[in-house]
Amino acid sequence: MDTMYIWPILTLILALILIYRKPRTKNYIIESLLLALLMVMVGLSSIWAFMGHAFMGGQIAAYIGWPAGSPFQLEVAVANLSYGILGLLCLKFRDDFWTATIVGFSVFYLGAAYIHIQDMFRGNYAPGNVGAPLYFDIILPILLLGLLAAYKLTKK
Repeated sequence: MDTMYIWPILTLILALILIYRKPRTKNYIIESLLLALLMVMVGLSSIWAFMGHAFMGGQIAAYIGWPAGSPFQLEVAVANLSYGILGLLCLKFRDDFWTATIVGFSVFYLGAAYIHIQDMFRGNYAPGNVGAPLYFDIILPILLLGLLAAYKLTKK
């Protein structure tokens, strides 16, 4: 099984654990879902992506359908590491820190989706270019931004 599918399952498990710890208000449920997404989908999965791009660059490049050996792959690795650290720090820091993390992460992911779609039109139909990673690049930022808006509105 592709490890990409493990992250949503872990997110759901963490969200359920967080939700059932306290009385369930609408705001607490939204906050718990958002925190689980930030910790797992932004934090842990970004650190996992860092390790892949940094230490298994040739395999990851082949999965995406790109040539191996580009120094840009290490730059993508470090970008993933930075978002991974930000995602994990969301456990400690809230409010505007969450906003900044989500906006930065969303720009990175939506930009990556745009590049993958452009590459698809050039004929790259590799699973790492047009498969599940592309869907996550689009759906995750939309979900994060939507939950962040709901979280901010329910706090008022």
